[in-house]
Amino acid sequence: MKNYERIGANYLGGVYLVLSPLDIHNKEFTRGMRGFREDEVNEFLDQVIKDYEITIRAKKDFESEVEELTEKVAHFTKIEDTLNKSIVIAQETAEELKANARKEAKLIIKEAEKNADRIINDALGQSRKISMETEELKRQSKVFRTRMRMLIEAQLDMVDNDDWEAFLETDEEEAEILIE
Repeated sequence: MKNYERIGANYLGGVYLVLSPLDIHNKEFTRGMRGFREDEVNEFLDQVIKDYEITIRAKKDFESEVEELTEKVAHFTKIEDTLNKSIVIAQETAEELKANARKEAKLIIKEAEKNADRIINDALGQSRKISMETEELKRQSKVFRTRMRMLIEAQLDMVDNDDWEAFLETDEEEAEILIE
């Protein structure tokens, strides 16, 4: 850029120009013997000035558009970076959730196994208790049956006893005596 300034270029519309539209407009030519027709030269210079101004405006528009597009690219680049980071975070979070779910599943299974073992042990204990109670009831039933048999046999012995005959005969004799 400094090279342009050394040769006298003007910075106009983001461009170093050796001539500005005003330089062209103010340019005066010396007249020679058979010089150019002044109105043709002026007409041509007017056209050059217009074209020069159009070029400068177009360049400014292009620079604005480039700047706008550069900003958009930067904006979309930021969005892309943010999305990439979000994807990475989402993947990491998903992995953490999976790992936590696996840990929790293992804990649940371990707890369920403990509960199952406890339930089985409790059931075995109850089964043993019921079995012992059943055996005790059977033993008591045998004892009761034996005692009942002994009681019934004792009662039968009493019924079969000769004392009943004697008692019954005594009662009949007493009854006859009372009747008479």
